[in-house]
Parts: sequence; structure tokens; C-alpha cells
Amino acid sequence: MTHLPEHSIGGPRRRLRTQPRRAAIAPRLRCRDARWPAVAAALSALRATKRCSVRIIDTDCGTGTLLLCAARHARMLGFTAIEVRGIDDAEALVERARVAARGVRDPAIGLTFETRDLASALGDEADFPADIVLWHGAAGCTCDAVHAVECAGRTLIAEPAVAA
Repeated sequence: MTHLPEHSIGGPRRRLRTQPRRAAIAPRLRCRDARWPAVAAALSALRATKRCSVRIIDTDCGTGTLLLCAARHARMLGFTAIEVRGIDDAEALVERARVAARGVRDPAIGLTFETRDLASALGDEADFPADIVLWHGAAGCTCDAVHAVECAGRTLIAEPAVAA
């Protein structure tokens, strides 16, 4: 009787894998922003109340790194409708955030990045406050901007030095 391995076509042979493949592990988010622990805790607290949707605003989003991490973490926690909005006055940084947002291909996550003045951008938010507002702090902000940030959401997460 002829065995198939004896009659194989010449060429490189594939080595058999001797070790089992590692199970797919959920990716760990690596966000180095000092506000990240507070953001993760706030999202977990909202999810613990059986919430399925969340709105997050970053008032000085820069390139959107923290906001994108928060959106992905919210999705990983089981939120099915995630609306995030980044606001900054630097057009170049907002454009980088938009480019990074194009890489998120999850229909449950809605990403918006805009270049606007903080006080005017948050004026609309007082009627329908966000769940979480990310902010760097009051240094250099006008009283109107500080008031707009305070009215824009239910949970305000600022820099640890400012929040203390």
C-alpha cells in the first residue's frame, strides 16, 4: 500500500505546530493619561447600573487618544450605543483625531471631533447633559467656559491635580 507522504510534490514542507495556540486575549487598553483610571471607573459604574448607552465629551481632546480609549473601553464593557465628542481649538490636532477615528469600525461607536470655542461648543450640552465630561482644568479658562463645562455633563473628570 502506498502512503501519501511518500508521493508528495517537492517543495518546502510545513512544520507541524507542536505547541497549542494561545487563546485570543482581549486587548488591554494602554492609555497613559492621568485621568484614565477615573474614566474607566466612571464607565464601569454606569455599566453596573445596567446602562446600555453612554455619551462622553472631551473638552480639550487634542489628538483624541483618551476619548478613543474611553469609547473602546465602553464597548468592551458592553455598551451598545456610545457617542463621543471631542472639542479642541487646534485644527491640526483635531484633524489627527479624525484620522484616528476613521480606524474605528464599530457601528455602536459614534465619533465626532470639532474645532470650536469651548464655551460656544458646550452651550448646547446643558439641555441634554453628557454622562462624562473630560476636562484639563480651569487654568486659563474664562468664567463662561468653566460654567459651560460644569453644565455639560453629569460626571466631570479633570486632571488629578485640579480635581483634588
